Amino acid sequence: MSNFATELNIGDPERKKTGWGYRLAALLCAVTMIAAVVVFVVIGKMNEYKNMTIPDFQAAIDSGDYDKAISIYRNVQDEVLAASPQEAANMTEETSMLDDMESIVKTRVDSICTRVLGERYVPSNSDVLFLDSMEELSSSVVSQWLNDLCVQFLLGQLEKPDVIFVFDQLSPISNFSATAKPLLREIDYIETATGDVQNAEASFADEDYISAVQKYQEISGKYDGFVNTYSVERIAEIKDIMYDPMMEEGEHMLDTFRYYSAESLLSDLAVIFPDDERIKTDLLEATGHTTQTQEYYGAVEVLCVRSLIADRNTAFAESYGSNDRGLYLTCDEFTAILNQLYSEGYCLVDGENLAGMGDSSYLVEQNLTIPTGKKPLIIVIENLSYSASDFSCGTCRRLVLNDRGQVCGEYMQTGDNGDDSLVVSRNAEAIGILDSFVEEHPDFTYDGAKGVISVSGFESCFGYVVNEDEVDDRNADLNARNLPSINPSSADIQANCNSVTAIANTLRDTGWKFASCTYGYLADASKCDMATIQSDTDKWKTQIGSLLGETHMLVYPGGNYINGTDERAVYLKNQGFRIFFGIGSRPYYTYGDNYLYFDRAILSGNTLEKIDYSRILDVSTILDPARNSEE
Repeated sequence: MSNFATELNIGDPERKKTGWGYRLAALLCAVTMIAAVVVFVVIGKMNEYKNMTIPDFQAAIDSGDYDKAISIYRNVQDEVLAASPQEAANMTEETSMLDDMESIVKTRVDSICTRVLGERYVPSNSDVLFLDSMEELSSSVVSQWLNDLCVQFLLGQLEKPDVIFVFDQLSPISNFSATAKPLLREIDYIETATGDVQNAEASFADEDYISAVQKYQEISGKYDGFVNTYSVERIAEIKDIMYDPMMEEGEHMLDTFRYYSAESLLSDLAVIFPDDERIKTDLLEATGHTTQTQEYYGAVEVLCVRSLIADRNTAFAESYGSNDRGLYLTCDEFTAILNQLYSEGYCLVDGENLAGMGDSSYLVEQNLTIPTGKKPLIIVIENLSYSASDFSCGTCRRLVLNDRGQVCGEYMQTGDNGDDSLVVSRNAEAIGILDSFVEEHPDFTYDGAKGVISVSGFESCFGYVVNEDEVDDRNADLNARNLPSINPSSADIQANCNSVTAIANTLRDTGWKFASCTYGYLADASKCDMATIQSDTDKWKTQIGSLLGETHMLVYPGGNYINGTDERAVYLKNQGFRIFFGIGSRPYYTYGDNYLYFDRAILSGNTLEKIDYSRILDVSTILDPARNSEE
């Protein structure tokens, strides 16, 4: 091959192929660069357009060139509307520009309308020109503004003359006449509905959602036009707000055996949400546990027990047993009592249901409602404070919550060999035993009522020292029984308060109520002077009541009550105590001057043997055999 051919790559196919590849690559690079330049220029022009759109729109507004302003807005809007769904999803800048332009117009419209309403301002010619010329931009804002104005009038937040003045100023503007004039014609009609609507809103503000919806349903059936539209929208809003909390409330009622309340609530919800399967299922569960009810006018049995003997080895040991063990029932005795009461048709009720206490100056007498065929029963657990003096009787030392959030008793179990072990059990105290009994026999309670727990405070509350003031009394009682003293820190006391509050909240939530039995567990309050009653009450409310919550009941420890007209009793009533318990072996209650009084029958080892309770109990089948070992 000649040199000439070699230089021109003639006769070498691979060389010729490589040469053309370089040329093609170079050409592609050039095209790419040109395209990049074009794109860069286009993007630059688009960015310049976008960057100038809002300033141009604002400038047109400021100069009064409203036709240009509207044109700028509509051009951007047309771009967005003409885009495909995929393209529109990426047009965030265009959408943002529309929002900015609408905001500019809204700010000025709001300023004008606010002055019209607040200052009785008559719009100037330039204001009218702006409002009229900005067409759909100003029209949408004013339409909403007028609608909101009518809502405020409907809710009683604006006076009619102010509303009329605003409409008089805006209705003549042609851009708003289509919206303003129909509303203006309804002003008198709206005025007639204000009372009904405000009543519905008052129910809503009180979170009485069912009543609010029912009232709005009545309104929507009574009115048409603006009022009807507002009512229908409000019903939808309230239904959306109420559903979850009302369902949670109803289902919590079912969990806590408040079947009658749950049936009432869920029946109302079923009317509002007729197709809701969850409501139908819950309502079926509620009605499966309810029966016919009736008003009850007869006697109300009130039975009172103290802490229970959980450790019989300690209570009845010959060498260690306490002479006070006769003051208490054993856990087995209390269980046997519940079984007998249940078989006799008794049903736990809430004593506060006999008293309307909505007004502090007078108490309203109320009849009990109970299931037909049942007899009402109130159980009082007295002085659940756990003084150290009770430990030798084998009682619990305090209340605790177990890992399921249930209230249990905690005590030291003395073994047969004399070794002690810490026991936590629901079956160690009347609270847990009764809770378990209701779980097994839901018809033993009317609407989830459990009992009344009375608490003193001079030494502890639920077995916890909750105030520095209690430490000396606690240590004196511990030392008298050769038990070690305590020296709680402020942090310890606060932790104890937290424990008591947690237990109290659980008890309230599960149907229990609380009562004072005076801070110092006054043996005969009737013989105490006013200063003693005031000091004792103040301590109880400050140290104990503050942890338990609002309390309306007081259990007189020795049963020696203060007469209701006595100035000391008046003082107690003024402190919020309206229901009082004395002592009596037979059922009795009476209404006095702004109070309700009950006798309570004490059930203990001693009273079961000495008092005739045959009207309600067969004592021979109740007394614990362990008592036979007592000397």
